[in-house]
Amino acid sequence: MAMSRTHHSRSSSGILPPQETAQTVPELSSIASFRHFYLHILEALRRSGSRFLIGGSYALAAYTEIARTTKDIDLFVTPEEFGGIMAALSQAGYETERTFPHWLGKVRLGEFFVDVIFSSGNGLCDVDEDWFIHASHWKLDEHVVELVPPEEMIWTKAFVMERERYDGTDIIHLIHACWKQIDWQRLIRRFGTYWEVLFSHLQLFAFVYPEERHKVPQWVWQTLMKRLEQRLMTPPSSIEKRLCRGPLISWNQFMVPIQSWGYKDARLMPLGNLNQKHIEEFTETMHHETLLNSQWWVKS
Repeated sequence: MAMSRTHHSRSSSGILPPQETAQTVPELSSIASFRHFYLHILEALRRSGSRFLIGGSYALAAYTEIARTTKDIDLFVTPEEFGGIMAALSQAGYETERTFPHWLGKVRLGEFFVDVIFSSGNGLCDVDEDWFIHASHWKLDEHVVELVPPEEMIWTKAFVMERERYDGTDIIHLIHACWKQIDWQRLIRRFGTYWEVLFSHLQLFAFVYPEERHKVPQWVWQTLMKRLEQRLMTPPSSIEKRLCRGPLISWNQFMVPIQSWGYKDARLMPLGNLNQKHIEEFTETMHHETLLNSQWWVKS
């Protein structure tokens, strides 16, 4: 299925009128109760006039044709609209919680849940109007929905390098499938001063698909290699002292350098966008979820 990235005028919600035409997102779950759950979620949001974008496994399947069985949906919303959307879903009868105050909430019905996301765990990737302006439109069952643009999917996934989860392979698949549609200038701008993270993923793409490296434009390689040369020539005196950017890509694999070796956490203001409370709450919750997952693994 070739991806078509047709932009329509934005609607007041994440669901477009039925007369709009769009390609179909591959069906990912055969669990009937889950399909009923997410369709009711979409209908509740449509009735409330809420704007949202669908990301995660559904968007990845639409763009790359790589389908995964899933029992959740990722909805992306702006920080300003997050509260209203959670309220609308609460009024529709769902259990809601602001799981992480700086980036994510959950909507639950029994074992099924929806993640409502307005930023990223490291605090770098806020959802803004550009996400909606550049969204693509696809059909999900009877609904026509807006998907997170490939550029923003790459941007947010690029910082997920946990021991138990690594999203770099998704980025490789997105580049392989969407290279003609990617706005490379906009993608580079998204990464800003963290362009080295993007560069690392592009090099892995070229490693995985040697004959496909042309899918990354030559000017992109040249631009980033020039930046790397300049970075390597930066005098040590102008570099932030005792800085560790590791927590931007993994919340738990760089705790020792931060807690015991005296390095500064790049997530923490004024270097990053999070305060100490955000980091402590995030770390505590993630530790708890990791423990639950490990116990499930042992029991299985």
